[in-house]
Amino acid sequence: MDSNICQVYEDEIQSLKEEIKLLAEKYEDSQQESTFFSDEEILMSIKSLQRERQGESEGHESASDLKAQLESLETHLSFLMKLTGIQFTSHSKKTLEKTRNKTVRKHRLTGNCCSLSFHLEFQLLEMQNKANVSAAITDLSIIMEPRGNSDLDKFVSSSEQRGSLLTFFRSLSSYAEWYEHRRYTFLHFKEKYPDIVTLPEGLLGDYILLRNPKTSGFELMIVWKIHIDEEGRTTPVLDLLTKVPKQVLEQKMAAIENAPAHFRSMLLLVGIEEAIENLVSIFGSER
Repeated sequence: MDSNICQVYEDEIQSLKEEIKLLAEKYEDSQQESTFFSDEEILMSIKSLQRERQGESEGHESASDLKAQLESLETHLSFLMKLTGIQFTSHSKKTLEKTRNKTVRKHRLTGNCCSLSFHLEFQLLEMQNKANVSAAITDLSIIMEPRGNSDLDKFVSSSEQRGSLLTFFRSLSSYAEWYEHRRYTFLHFKEKYPDIVTLPEGLLGDYILLRNPKTSGFELMIVWKIHIDEEGRTTPVLDLLTKVPKQVLEQKMAAIENAPAHFRSMLLLVGIEEAIENLVSIFGSER
């Protein structure tokens, strides 16, 4: 490649480095809050800049490397979003304190994991010495929507106290996966058996009712809780409750009393969907 062309690129790169350094210093001095865009907007901006410089960088080896890296990052980003279900929608930060060896920044982060939304605020303390750089999270605050799960509230409080973002996001992904699975399962049975299945609290509730149209007052309640402990371990917990008219109870006392135990056994043998399917089919055929 012509040495004059290489020199032009080197001069331009050095000029860009100096401009970036000046902008960074100006940002730190002003200490004003800076709002980030979504991942999609960032990628669109990078692609736009790449197109503008395409003519200048045609055939240049470093530009080809940059394009390959960009495509690799896009692939990794898409894979992580699909794998975890976590998507960040906005991020902002503000420098609260900066010295030679210490920097404190306040971050605000919003996003969603499947149909669950979250809002986080925390301070990031960075300490630097000759050997290494250390970072610690303090003043972590987490707001989750929708609310109402006492186990999830306890887990969130525990994550706030520990300042553990990694544990929070890893466990949130597992919890949200079960949350979506329950929602789609409830929707499936409501659509398949509209005369039998009712959702008193909608798709976001943790139970469904089975009502036999042939027997007034005969109801079964399938309760599906999602338990998450303070360590972030997630477990689905299902049970069956009965509401039976006196005349029906007298006729089928043993079968009704044993129904919850039989339902729990079916859960272990055939899984959640098949156990509910069998229960609804049997219940709907009762007279």
